[in-house]
Amino acid sequence: MSYLINLDYSKLEAAANVARSASQSGKRKIKINNNTVMQMKRLPRIVIVGFPNVGKSTLFNRLLGEKKAIVHSLPGMTRDMNSGMCTVKDKKFVLVDTGGFFDSRSNPLSTKVKSKAWEASKQADALIFMLDARKGILPPEHELYISLNKLNKPIIIVANKMDTPRLEEEKLGEFFTFGRNSVIPISAEHKRNLDRLENAIYNIIPKKPYNQKEPRILKIAIVGRINVGKSSLINLIIGKEKLIVSETPGTTRDSIDTVVLRNSQPYCLVDTAGIRKLNRIRDKREKAGIIIAKKNIRRADVICLLMDSTEFPTRQDAAIAHLAYESGKPLMLILNKWDLIPDKQKVYEEFKKKTYEKLDFVSYAPLIFVSARTGKRAVKILDLAAEIFENAQTRIPTPLLNRFLNYVNQSNPPLSKNKNRIKIKYMTQQSVLPPTFVLFTHSKSSLLPAYRKYFSSLLRENFDIWGTPVRLRLKRN
Repeated sequence: MSYLINLDYSKLEAAANVARSASQSGKRKIKINNNTVMQMKRLPRIVIVGFPNVGKSTLFNRLLGEKKAIVHSLPGMTRDMNSGMCTVKDKKFVLVDTGGFFDSRSNPLSTKVKSKAWEASKQADALIFMLDARKGILPPEHELYISLNKLNKPIIIVANKMDTPRLEEEKLGEFFTFGRNSVIPISAEHKRNLDRLENAIYNIIPKKPYNQKEPRILKIAIVGRINVGKSSLINLIIGKEKLIVSETPGTTRDSIDTVVLRNSQPYCLVDTAGIRKLNRIRDKREKAGIIIAKKNIRRADVICLLMDSTEFPTRQDAAIAHLAYESGKPLMLILNKWDLIPDKQKVYEEFKKKTYEKLDFVSYAPLIFVSARTGKRAVKILDLAAEIFENAQTRIPTPLLNRFLNYVNQSNPPLSKNKNRIKIKYMTQQSVLPPTFVLFTHSKSSLLPAYRKYFSSLLRENFDIWGTPVRLRLKRN
């Protein structure tokens, strides 16, 4: 929840400058609809930094109390900045996990990862400098500490992997170069001495508690195959390159949250790893990212399936669409790279028809053509997400449902799997998200799949509940 940015594309750069300057003054002034100014208190930002594989993501998850960052034994798992709201006693702050400070010739993205970590350090109110107690202090880590000191920010030095008191007695002396009382020995894996670290964090956060009540944030998961432009699209919307973008497949591993504000409604954009078949992937870290991406589909309020206009829809696009359908979440389909398509007006209907033919099981999902390079229609994604999420919460009174049912019984009576007619006596709505309806009948048979699809489409058309799957349940009465 580190970024709260106005989405006014005519003044996008100006808005980004306002957000940056406000982050230094303690308040964020965000222009909405060009005439309303909204002020929000800026929570303190504490950033975890260090070299790869010292346990930054493990500590991040421990302090947050949830497994938000992917933890892996192989180094270099975290690449982008990952952030979350954290509370210690009565004080709230934004905790940021970063990639490791390192340069590697074998990893072309290491320079970008290091640059993002350094950028996060500059924006921080305080730093947690993390070391591996078992390895001791490496010369590059000492140089990094000197560089961080020049930022003139409070630094909490943490020696991780001190799993036992005996190990602490043997290893802690090596860290006295930072001062006897300056290093906190912990074990993030085993939660050892985390209370000491939390007390240190509590003492550097301003005493005034932040009790501001935040509006509900609509969580949008951006999902899709590798290299369809998910990170580029989010970077465009927030107006800065927060996420690392590369032509290298599998660049994004963690699912990264970014909060933006549009028309006073906050949206959380979740950039996920590109989803592909696990048996085709050798890198275990990318596999872990894909597993987390699939979990984020279930946790999101709205799912945004991004596809490539130059090659769509593929089998993998269809597989991801199935995951979205099974989740029951509102869904929108987005064709990116629309700027690369010649004669757009002539082929628009053709592309639309092709999409819904290949993905007919999610024909309820609205389709948008965008360009992450030019920004064309990108902001419409947020407005449409709010609309279909509202549709998914629609409750229809029982009398209206049964009027609808009487019309269907007379015009096109229900059919069973055996293509026999079924008498449905009445129907009620059971729940929302997704809208779920119970149909009461004497028959043991289930509905013919084609008729179930027809009935669902008719429900959407009559009660304007587009963008969400509809569940029908037959109950014998």
